[in-house]
Amino acid sequence: MKLMTLLSLACALSLQGQDKPGKFEVGGLKFAKPAAWKTVEAKGDVRKAQFEIPSAKGADAAECVFFHFGPGGAGGVQANVGRWLQQFAKEPAVKHAQEQLVVNGVKLTFVLAEGTYLTGPPFGEKVPKANSALLGGIIEAKDGSLYIRLTGPAATVRDANKDFRAMLESALK
Repeated sequence: MKLMTLLSLACALSLQGQDKPGKFEVGGLKFAKPAAWKTVEAKGDVRKAQFEIPSAKGADAAECVFFHFGPGGAGGVQANVGRWLQQFAKEPAVKHAQEQLVVNGVKLTFVLAEGTYLTGPPFGEKVPKANSALLGGIIEAKDGSLYIRLTGPAATVRDANKDFRAMLESALK
């Protein structure tokens, strides 16, 4: 009996601090948060939501950040895709792909880039991180586009791709 109580307590303690699946809202859209993703406090004024994505085997965790600037803010789809690609070192060349689709009349763009990601503040010193990836999503919503950027080790980002896409599409259904 004591063993079962200890096991139950250990299980309950291991679940503390883990996020539950649920909905969250950014820019007037409601998203279904992937169950394994951990909500963290958004850093800075322009970040509207932020998550930590558990690591792939042997890799570090990744980060997913939502940005919303209102109608006409942030310069549009191609300007943002260009900025995202510039966050990678020129050598070795960044590999990238872009896909556009329409979900219930709303344009949605996905971007996947892999290479050496340059981390750091926008106008500060950059730290190169090899074998990194960026998975981006741009939702062209009526209240202004939402820009969603998931960055981290390439293996972790690739593993999060299905959940990322499902989360973005959930807001448009």
